[in-house]
Amino acid sequence: MGETMSLFDHDLIRRYDKSGPRYTSYPTAVQFHDQFNESDYRAAAARSNAAGGPLSIYTHIPFCDTVCYYCACNKVVTKDRARAQPYVDDVVLELALQGKLFGQGRAVDQLHWGGGTPTFLSDAQMRQIMEATGRHFELKTDDTGEYSIEIDPREADAGTIAVLRDLGFNRISLGVQDFDERVQEAVNRIQSYAETKEVVDAARAEGFHGVSLDLIYGLPHQSRDSFLRTLDTVIEMAPDRLSIFNYAHLPTRFKPQRRINTEDLPNAAEKLRILGGSIERLQEAGYVLIGMDHFAKPDDPLAIAQRNGTLHRNFQGYSTHAECDMVAVGVSSISQVGGAFSQNTKDLVAYHEAVSAGRLPIERGYVLTDEDHLRRFVISEIISHFRLDFAQVEQKFGISFASHFAKALSELQPMVADELLRLDNDHLEVLPRGRLLIRNICMAFDEYLNPEGLQCFSKVI
Repeated sequence: MGETMSLFDHDLIRRYDKSGPRYTSYPTAVQFHDQFNESDYRAAAARSNAAGGPLSIYTHIPFCDTVCYYCACNKVVTKDRARAQPYVDDVVLELALQGKLFGQGRAVDQLHWGGGTPTFLSDAQMRQIMEATGRHFELKTDDTGEYSIEIDPREADAGTIAVLRDLGFNRISLGVQDFDERVQEAVNRIQSYAETKEVVDAARAEGFHGVSLDLIYGLPHQSRDSFLRTLDTVIEMAPDRLSIFNYAHLPTRFKPQRRINTEDLPNAAEKLRILGGSIERLQEAGYVLIGMDHFAKPDDPLAIAQRNGTLHRNFQGYSTHAECDMVAVGVSSISQVGGAFSQNTKDLVAYHEAVSAGRLPIERGYVLTDEDHLRRFVISEIISHFRLDFAQVEQKFGISFASHFAKALSELQPMVADELLRLDNDHLEVLPRGRLLIRNICMAFDEYLNPEGLQCFSKVI
């Protein structure tokens, strides 16, 4: 209990609870621009090949059968399953285009399908995409890669899970959000405990390496007590990883959120009570806070990587594969290759037209500068490992840390006084009560932030 209270200070969090990036990339997507084009991406792929190393592949499946009102993802809501096949065919075309850009011998250490709802696809369609991925990239066949997929339990059963295991997936992530029926009705996601547990049990029976469950706090009608009932149910399922995301209510940006009654949302004080109670309950259950809103069992690879100093952060969140360039396929997906970010078009028609014509469907992107690489390293170290060795940064980038980051170090002084972190001449160390506010600490090193632009980001808590 003492550790929990030192980690969670209501008054402190209220003072620091402002909007800011989640730092799944640095620079963030706000810096992407439409001057980045296919030739820039090809140049980035050439740099990636020159460096070599394993790859990560992300495939985006945008379709959902129904709309969840809280959702801010890029998606296509439809009950017409016939719309999926043309998209699958287009993804196969893009995989061929992408595969030509990357040298042989680069094993795919990490693979992830996200959405939308990947299991909106039929078994045959999922097999078509995986077979195409294997034709154009070197997938591992010995089950040593981290191959994961997002699952909506309403769109899967034990048979689906068996097919996914046969395709090579060995990790699944399930959206739960909340088991409270009143909350589910308010956000239009009716999902029973029974269908969720069926998928979890099937994954274990099929030998999946890990199961991750996602919850959201701050939804309509939630309270500390009601959310902890859901959390207790989830803990009984014993997921290997657990994420508890803060709902960001931005109805002017995301139309489905306009169907949520603002008066039904828990107030700021209650949200803090939900978060504080959840952290305490998870710590009591033996889970380790990986960072921000991610928890894992102590023997999970994420927790081991954090202890070993090899944890990394990318567009899928925390990762154990820091060395992988990420090739992203499908509408709206974001690649991280050869010191550049690139994002595909979000429009299905434009996507189809591009790949059908043999063009990569790139809409915008960004090439990192030397300064970006420096600051990206600093932010990644802090957000992944909660500490920073100044001498390591100086040796890697040939700078004087104190002079180069004088402004950032000055901005951190109030956080030192609030015991969020410890600073000396050689190190930065995030203290337990600073871990939930890790985004605030990282923001001191972000040269692109300005007060006027912060409203495009979610609140840190």
